[in-house]
Amino acid sequence: MQIILYIAVTLSTFLIMEGITWLTHKFVMHGFLWYLHADHHQPKYPHVFEKNDIFFVIFAIPSIALMYFGINPELNVMFFIGLGIMFYGMAYFLVHDVLIHQRFKWFSKTKNKYLIGLRKAHKVHHKHLGKEEGECFGMLNVPKKYHEQYKR
Repeated sequence: MQIILYIAVTLSTFLIMEGITWLTHKFVMHGFLWYLHADHHQPKYPHVFEKNDIFFVIFAIPSIALMYFGINPELNVMFFIGLGIMFYGMAYFLVHDVLIHQRFKWFSKTKNKYLIGLRKAHKVHHKHLGKEEGECFGMLNVPKKYHEQYKR
């Protein structure tokens, strides 16, 4: 029965991370930490890394800490909260950096309606080069209209 709890905690954490990501993106990245996120909104950023990449580290720290304290002195629920954050980070990397921004050319020819909708919503987000007037701050859950625009 405990394994079901651990799976539920991991999945719940993953889902909650979408809301945390939306809030962080809107109020932190487009707020007081804009100076770290601004380069990400510049077209054709010329470097391999962006200052924006520091947010991977910022989100990794609580995940690593929770996983560490979730096995010390014995396995507990904190490990699975950290695991959910880690899984969300992996999904974020694959969707945001690989699929949307094509930093790696792994999914460049997708015809999946959901993935194309994510890409379109993010393009709308990036049409604003400044920190104000942004839209579509989510990563995995974007307005339905972006998924419906694509016709096969």
